[in-house]
This record gives sequence, C-alpha cells and structure tokens, in this order.
Amino acid sequence: MQTGTELSGQQNGMDYWLLGATLVLAGLGLIMVLSASGVMAERAMESKYFYFRKQAMYALVGLVVMLFFAKMPKKLMYAPVYLWLFAIIGLLCLTLIPPFSVKAGGARRWLSLGGVSIQPMELAKVALVFYLAYFFSQKQKLVRSFSVGFIPPVVVTGGLGLILLLQPDFGGAVFLGMLFFLMSLVGGTRMTYLFVSVLFGAGAIGLLIVQSPYRFKRWFAFLDPFKDPQNVGYQLVQSFYAFGSGGITGAGFGSGKQKLFYLPEAHTDFVMAVLGEEMGFIGVSMVFLCIAILLWRAFRIALSQDDLRDRFTAYGMALVLGLGFLLNLAVVLGCVPPKGVAMPFLSYGGSSLVACFLCVGVLLNLSRRQTP
Repeated sequence: MQTGTELSGQQNGMDYWLLGATLVLAGLGLIMVLSASGVMAERAMESKYFYFRKQAMYALVGLVVMLFFAKMPKKLMYAPVYLWLFAIIGLLCLTLIPPFSVKAGGARRWLSLGGVSIQPMELAKVALVFYLAYFFSQKQKLVRSFSVGFIPPVVVTGGLGLILLLQPDFGGAVFLGMLFFLMSLVGGTRMTYLFVSVLFGAGAIGLLIVQSPYRFKRWFAFLDPFKDPQNVGYQLVQSFYAFGSGGITGAGFGSGKQKLFYLPEAHTDFVMAVLGEEMGFIGVSMVFLCIAILLWRAFRIALSQDDLRDRFTAYGMALVLGLGFLLNLAVVLGCVPPKGVAMPFLSYGGSSLVACFLCVGVLLNLSRRQTP
C-alpha cells in the first residue's frame, strides 16, 4: 500500500514532482538553445557551441543556487528582505550609468561585471516577492487601510517600475505591476484601491504607447502582423511559420529552417517557436505538461503552508514562474503585443535561468514544511 507521502510525490519532505519537472524543462532548454543558436553562433562566434556552453554554465550555477536555497534555514532566507530590495534597487540604478551598463537594442538593461552580463530585472522579481510576502504577512491588521496597507507596496513597486522604464524596459515594468496586483489580491488589499491602481496603470501604459510611434506600431502589430510582414510584424510572422511547419511530430531536432536567420531572437524569447517547428505538436504538448506539473506543485505548496509569510512567499515564486510561462507563450503565439519576456528554463539567458532556479529552490525549501 502506498503511503500519503508517496502519493503526494514527496520523499523526505521535498517535492520531487516539482524538482523533476524543473530538471526536464532545464534539460530541454539546453537542447533547444544548442539547436536554435548553433548556426548563428558559428557565424558570429566561430563556434556553434558558444551559447550552449554559456547556457550550460548558467544551468550549473542555477542548480547550485537552487540546492542552496532548498536547504537554507528559513530564518536566514527571510532575514535580508530589505537587503535584497536595496541591493536590487542599486543594481537597477547602475544600469542607467554607461560605464557599468551594456547597451543593446537601444536599452540599458544589463550590467557587465567581470565579463559576465547580469540583468537585474530578473532578480528584481524575486526581491519584490520577498518584500510583498513580508509586508502582507506582517500588516494583515492594517492591510485594508490606505496609508499603511496600500501606499508602501505601491511606492516600492512603482519605484522599481520607474527605473525599468528609464532603461527602458516596458515589459519588465508591466511584469512587476502584474506581480503587485496578484499578490495584493490575495494579500487582503481593498478591491477599490486595486481597481483605481489598475486604471492608473492602464492610463500610464496608454500614454507611453501613444507618445512613441514605433511602440504604438509594435503594440498593435500582433492584431494583424501580416499587414506589415517585413517590418513590425516580421518576428511574429516568422514565429507563425515555425509553429505551422512543425505539424504533429516536427521536422526533427536540428532540422528547423526558421532559426537560419529568419526568426530573430530564435534562442532567446522565441525559442518555443523553434521547438514547435522541430518537435511539433508532441514536443509542445510535452512542454505544456511539464509546465502544468510545475505550477500544480508550486501552487499546492503555497496552499499547504500554515505560516502566512510562507504561503505568500510560495505563491509569489509560483507567480514569477507562471507569469513568465504565460506571457512568453502569449507573445510567440500572437495573443499579446511582442515584448521581451524569457521562457523560464528554456530561453537563453543566465539571469533568467538562475532566477528561475532560485524560485524553485525557495519552493522546495517550503515544500519540506507543508501540511498534507
């Protein structure tokens, strides 16, 4: 007869369903980065394994970070919440200073430290979750008040978002805004305050879009990308071609055509399009299954916590991963305007990969303390 522990997918208190889904996604990510970047890396870097080797190194670092946070004492993990926050604010501010930052695509979102590029935005998501989880767990008696329960998290989230807009990173600011809204929703904030904040946020987004003609074109390109397939609609059109040519079983690993300089950002934000072309409906379904298992276990861990701060923290980490999956898939499938959102564990990028492993490490830590 199976015990309750075995049925829940846990041994010795750790959620092995969550760990297994994470490792499968990370392994598949390495395979797809190798396939999607090989041709470009061979031309630009004279080695088709250049991006693969870097991603493998990031994955190793991420695994170490995950295990570190999974075994870390809870008090030690929670103690530096403000240190986390101020450190991230400092790193984000450094991206605005040319000597420290790297400019790419017209934006300064990366820091160059000892030859390694870091995108502080990815860690800002984690820092904001730690802060909001602490705030809502400690201020439950005052959370429905305006001055004490609403203004502080708005100021913190707004401050982080403002720095991101100065880089500019429009998508990153929207991501943090969504994190704030969803955590405030379960944290107990009055719906009236949240409704007003959504109106202000929508107004600010609309103003930013209208003030930038190129942003305006990109924002509405997803409605009919074939209207301008050689300009603002180009990337999305190529993504559609990749998914459409994949069929049921795909063209086979390494046999995709869109990555041959047709699909921009093939190994980063649009890696799912390459996967769809090469592994077809079956491969995409396998990814969806792993995502479903990961998010099921993540939200289950959150719901099973007795301590309120643990519950908010697990919920926030699940949101970071869940929103990443949702927004990336929505972009590559043309459901929302194209913005740079990495696919967790699959897209090339060290900062995103390490931050995702960190989130899973925190969830694994809290899974050892859950109530069945």
